[in-house]
Amino acid sequence: MKYKILFILLSLLICTNLWAQEEESDSPVTDVFAGSMIIDNQTSYIPSAKTLEFAIQHKFGTIENGHSDLWGVYSSASDIRLALNYVPVENVQIGAGISRYRMTPDFNLKWNVLSQTASNKIPVFVTLYGNMGIDGRNKDAVNGGIEFNERFSYFSQLIVGRKFTDWLSLQGAVSFSHANLVNEYYDHDRVGLHINGRIKVTPQGAILCTYDAPLSIDKISEQASYNPQYKPKPTLAFGYEISTYTHIFSIYAGNSGSILQQNTMINNSRSISKDNFAIGFTITRLWMW
Repeated sequence: MKYKILFILLSLLICTNLWAQEEESDSPVTDVFAGSMIIDNQTSYIPSAKTLEFAIQHKFGTIENGHSDLWGVYSSASDIRLALNYVPVENVQIGAGISRYRMTPDFNLKWNVLSQTASNKIPVFVTLYGNMGIDGRNKDAVNGGIEFNERFSYFSQLIVGRKFTDWLSLQGAVSFSHANLVNEYYDHDRVGLHINGRIKVTPQGAILCTYDAPLSIDKISEQASYNPQYKPKPTLAFGYEISTYTHIFSIYAGNSGSILQQNTMINNSRSISKDNFAIGFTITRLWMW
């Protein structure tokens, strides 16, 4: 009898161990990206529920003037964004921020629809992101004034990616941007493609790269004849990231002048060249409850 009991206990132990291993292999892959942002772009990363994130994003002017303005550090063309993000439930993040460019407050939402699993049962992650910006300039900042409904701009994005190895994570995205008020000869709507990558080189350090391409689609263009000079330029950025459990610091250089993505996709006039690159950095801090 005691052998039967021992056999049953051993069987239960083995089954429990196998079940635990299966559950572990089906758990979401961790450290796909260290933080919620990769340079100006969003990632799939959402902290655990009840976590508050504070973000400081700062982008200086272009480096073209050299030491005269300390390679853009003292340029008046800088952009700054301060933001707070909160995770009310697992895999959902809400947030708000304000940018210096046009004194734009923004409100955003991010949802992890699918998470990549260790067993490859789900081979990729799928994330949805959207924000709404509100132009905060004085009413008479443009000729003819700014009406209230003209102040709104929007950005929405579908992100799909994968952690391929312990050191390489890649994601691609398609986006749609809309601004109610644009400069003459510019389109109100813009579809874009995005490619972002992270290469981990030390336990706390990683190389970052992003590329954003606004597309020209005749069917949604409002211009009878398209002038290339009014087409927003693609952006390229490289950076380095240092991360800890609660802090992330990244420094980068790229040819985008603004921080909010709809502004970049609709208005970026800087081509990819050395003089058009600007230095920027991002700092995030997490508080868990």
